[in-house]
Amino acid sequence: MRLLLIRHGQTPSNVDRLLDTAVPGPGLTPLGERQAAALPEALADEDIEALYVSPLTRTRLTAAPLAAARGLDMIIRAGLRELSAGDLEMRPGDSPEGELYLRTVFAWAAGDTALRIPGGESGTEALARFDAVIAEAAASGAGTVAVIGHGAAIRVWTAARAGNVEVAFAAARPLRNTGVVALEGSPSDGFRALSWAGAAVVPAGEGGPAGEPVDAAG
Repeated sequence: MRLLLIRHGQTPSNVDRLLDTAVPGPGLTPLGERQAAALPEALADEDIEALYVSPLTRTRLTAAPLAAARGLDMIIRAGLRELSAGDLEMRPGDSPEGELYLRTVFAWAAGDTALRIPGGESGTEALARFDAVIAEAAASGAGTVAVIGHGAAIRVWTAARAGNVEVAFAAARPLRNTGVVALEGSPSDGFRALSWAGAAVVPAGEGGPAGEPVDAAG
């Protein structure tokens, strides 16, 4: 399976740099709407057979132009929602609370899944719900699956499940709105990342250290 993990378009909370993870969440800014409208052309070369989204308003609005262009139904799954900020909800991302959130979720990717966000979920719970949706998508038989989701969830899940992406790589590379992480593989055989926001990801042992981004010119 080819798996395209796509962050939603820009929201007002993104502009204000707030931890905004609750359902249903805000809609898109005018820029976010333009980003969503540009997705069908940006993904024109992808033979997308299934489109999954989280229950949050911003992912459904982002997916709508792509769904219309391809004649696809949006498959809404709660397991794709953003990593819950719990008691840290709506705190600034650059505050001590925001730093605690990021330290905790990337610790999950490193294997410390028993840690829990204050008032929120543990890594075990968060990764399991995301895993379940990816397993469902793989079992559907679709060759290429697009998932419109959330920045932290995409980065953490990829770092935890892609064999060639190190935690430090994912932690240091925020995903822009409508940025894409492309992977291939399966739940049984594992996944490897092919590209991160347009830059190739070099597999371990193939020309560079795991998770080193390179441009098209090499």
